[in-house]
Amino acid sequence: MILPTIVFGILLALACGALYHLVRGGSTKKLVFWLALSLTGFWLGDTLAWFLAFSFMQIGQMNAGMGVVFSFVLMILGDILSHVRLTPKEEQ
Repeated sequence: MILPTIVFGILLALACGALYHLVRGGSTKKLVFWLALSLTGFWLGDTLAWFLAFSFMQIGQMNAGMGVVFSFVLMILGDILSHVRLTPKEEQ
């Protein structure tokens, strides 16, 4: 992949994370969390689409569609898992 494609992918992933933060709200810690999950999901989706030879909204060498889909899927999964509260079992 060439450098402009990588930079555009990073900007697109960060835009997805910022949009999710705008909708969900939260602190600066949450913003960093969403941005990290968005970047991870975007590049996982792009790589998976490349391995499976699947094209969905391809921009140059980047599979932007799969990247955006995986970005939001990973952020939703992270949102669900971040709200799980573990409580110890009471012994009887």
